[in-house]
Amino acid sequence: MKIGVTILNFGSGTSLASLERWAQLAEGLGYHFAMISDHVAITPDVHARYPAPFYDPFIALAWLAGVSKNLELGATVIILPYRHPLLTARMAANIDQLCRGRFILGVGVGWAKKEFEALGVPFEQRGAITNEYLAIIKKCWANDVVSHDGRYVSFHEVHTGPRPVRSPHPPIWVGGHSEAAMRRAARYGDAWHPIRVRMDWLENEGLPALRRIAEAEGAPVPALCPRLRLQLTASPLDESTRLAGEGTADQIRRDLEKLAELGAEYVLFDTYSTKPEDASDFEKDWTMVATMAERIAGQKTR
Repeated sequence: MKIGVTILNFGSGTSLASLERWAQLAEGLGYHFAMISDHVAITPDVHARYPAPFYDPFIALAWLAGVSKNLELGATVIILPYRHPLLTARMAANIDQLCRGRFILGVGVGWAKKEFEALGVPFEQRGAITNEYLAIIKKCWANDVVSHDGRYVSFHEVHTGPRPVRSPHPPIWVGGHSEAAMRRAARYGDAWHPIRVRMDWLENEGLPALRRIAEAEGAPVPALCPRLRLQLTASPLDESTRLAGEGTADQIRRDLEKLAELGAEYVLFDTYSTKPEDASDFEKDWTMVATMAERIAGQKTR
């Protein structure tokens, strides 16, 4: 099971230096991958949770491809309706080339209504748009010339190169907890990427639902690749209410052990609490990431 960290690419504490330190720290501590967030228009609803400045994920990841050597790099998650799928497919393939096959495309439908309005994208149709865009992106990655006539996008004989390095294509992780998201993961994705989950819900409700939906779709069950909010505490949190990834180092270590039992292939730590003031100074985030790296390494050597 691979463990990764979220690189915070927004807020007053974000700079070229902080992005570089995140990547170098993650790689130096032995983490396997790093991912960053996506927003395009920092409207009031977005700014209340993810304040500006906000570094574009594709541009930042292209730069991080040169800064890092072994880290897999990805997005958690690209809000797919915001960009034309030809553009998303080409940028993703380019980044996979730049990092020599280390790219992961995490995708989601989005939640910020004002951001959709600012971009002129119909909020209520975001799920259907995402599905069509995913089909187009996969087609672009598999063919040198692509045509498409759809509900939202039509184009003819578009040349798509360069192809991604990974074969058959970079992994697609589909975010979201709803049945529609799980169905999207089964139809178009390689992995299901739920965020901020309780372990009992994941084991007793989430994963059984994913298996049922995949069977109904006649598709393989997507891999489990969750994102956990990393919150280290000095004292244990109540097991009946805490989210996976929150609590003492021992509680979080047990979460990782359970996720491995459940078949998780990747687990992403996210240190951000969604409080804007926590995006101004990342020292405590880096300390938490280092502490968990030490605990994980110590567990492996036993």
